[in-house]
Amino acid sequence: MSPRPGSYDPALSRAAEHARRWLDALDARPVPAQAAADGLLAQVGGALPEVGLPPDEVVDRLADLADPGLMAIGSGRFFGWVMGGVLPAALAADWLVSAWDQNAGMRPATPAAAALEEAAAGWLLDALGLPATAGVGFTTGATMANFTCLAAGRGRVLQAAGWDVHRDGLAGVPRVHVLVGAERHDTVDLTLRYLGLGAPTPVAADEQGRIRVDALAAALAEVPAGAPTLVCLQAGNVHSGAFDPFADAVEVAHRHGAWVHVDGAFGLWAAACPEFADRIRGLAAADSWATDAHKTLNVPYDCGIAVVADDLALRAALGVHASYLVREDAGPGNPYERVPELSRRARGIPVWAALRSLGRSGLVELVSGLAAAARSIAAGLGEVDGVEVLHEVAFTQVCFAVRGAGNTAGTDRTVEIGRALAADGGILLSGSRWHERDVLRISVSNWSTGPDEVAAAVAAVRRAVGSVGGSPGVEAAGRSGPDGDRLVGQPVVERRAL
Repeated sequence: MSPRPGSYDPALSRAAEHARRWLDALDARPVPAQAAADGLLAQVGGALPEVGLPPDEVVDRLADLADPGLMAIGSGRFFGWVMGGVLPAALAADWLVSAWDQNAGMRPATPAAAALEEAAAGWLLDALGLPATAGVGFTTGATMANFTCLAAGRGRVLQAAGWDVHRDGLAGVPRVHVLVGAERHDTVDLTLRYLGLGAPTPVAADEQGRIRVDALAAALAEVPAGAPTLVCLQAGNVHSGAFDPFADAVEVAHRHGAWVHVDGAFGLWAAACPEFADRIRGLAAADSWATDAHKTLNVPYDCGIAVVADDLALRAALGVHASYLVREDAGPGNPYERVPELSRRARGIPVWAALRSLGRSGLVELVSGLAAAARSIAAGLGEVDGVEVLHEVAFTQVCFAVRGAGNTAGTDRTVEIGRALAADGGILLSGSRWHERDVLRISVSNWSTGPDEVAAAVAAVRRAVGSVGGSPGVEAAGRSGPDGDRLVGQPVVERRAL
């Protein structure tokens, strides 16, 4: 039965009202969630009710029950886990994506979704300076983007070694050697597990977390000649924001016949901004690249992007043909050939909307502004007694530790300061372990972070340092949050050694 005209109106009107109320409150509300999941579950769960509610009442109840358990991720004072905000055009486009409800897998079946995503892909390649003929897939996030790219790389390097992994599988396969920087993100290891490639070989990194080219050359020299090899580089270290030396690293890897992949979950967007040209020099010579649009580009969750220079390698790794699917043998092919899913929402449409609203100049301004805010925060933190910024601020990440108040030597207050910041609620950041010490990490990822939010971040840290004072330090161990980071204010678990 077709929906009657107006049948969606009450629920959508209430949803729009609650959405506006939420967005309008972001500047004022505490950034951390104010309720825990267990308490919320008692209110939202229980036995499935025998009788339903009208849709508008469901929306009202949903908004009211969820509110205390929501983090203000869209606030300019949110600095946790490299979670971006949402641009207005991207948010509105995402609403339309849900209303249109297009399954974006097949180009002939949903041509508007396909055309918009292909246009967004073209704009992305242009803005990032990547090969115009590369294949682009819109995945759930950078983890699946890494998986997608490395699946294509696995297929190509095994093919060059005389093995058809798509036909013969991995039983008896020649060993694929995977070399990664010692400070790569943990999700690279995760995707290698998904692909059946096992643990990679770590290559030494410098004090900023950048892979050392001399160590990479030495590691590649240990790989048997002609052996299938993947090298994973990084655009944006999760702690320092630093970029691997792409030009030299790519050159030495290609000289050994390796496929080079770049994990650029948030940092790949530096390629859109001329001020970072020296840091991303040589990046475009790699073979594949992964990033998130829901980080630096500020589109809604979820949206990762996989880019593979050899589009045929991408489609060979992920493509499938079945009698019930509408095939597109000529032209660009179907979207499902470039992602791990057949059915998915048209997550590339908010990317199109974000880029169309920004234009090239606006994208440069967005990326440059995030990095400038990070530098400003680091400069402000440097004036707070006891605070030590632990690296060069290369992009949008600021990691710092805190000694005793008044620059008291010896006592590390970082965990205590994290707890004080969580209790304060004025900002939200994440904790981690880096170079065998507790750190706090500020990730500037929201388009709405401006001078007021920068000042608020510095002031919150200053308040926390003042509130902790000179009391003895406390050792802590604990639970981890997204991206392997600790949740500040919680007991701490060390990230596994890489």
